[in-house]
Amino acid sequence: MIYREAKTTDIPQMQIVRHTVKENTLSNPALVTDADCEAFITQRGKGWVCEVDDEIVGFSIVDLQENNIWALFLRPEFEGKGIGKALQRLMMNWYFSQTKEKVWLGTAPNTKAEKFYELQGWKHVGMVNKGEVKFEMRYEDWVR
Repeated sequence: MIYREAKTTDIPQMQIVRHTVKENTLSNPALVTDADCEAFITQRGKGWVCEVDDEIVGFSIVDLQENNIWALFLRPEFEGKGIGKALQRLMMNWYFSQTKEKVWLGTAPNTKAEKFYELQGWKHVGMVNKGEVKFEMRYEDWVR
């Protein structure tokens, strides 16, 4: 496995990963465009990918403008192998090297993602985006 910063040339494979997830699926895949992805990894924040045999199997993106985890997705067959934790660690360490502002994310309730974030120490703080569970992470809690 190789972890590295995402490049704009990775966007087509990142979109494939995003569309293969079984939970937190997009109601309309056209809503997240390649241009959106490019803006988030080049202007608004940064992204990371995990490659296995030259194929992207997971990625994460953090948005500094909205202090938000914009994406953390894995192909289903690569879940449970520590890839999500590693991508989260890269993303969060970079985020908190840029700012000490708390960061938030939303995910569908009663999903593997919700359980993942709970186990990683994220704090449930309410609901957001039409019924998603809202989590927050403070710098002080991340660096413990």
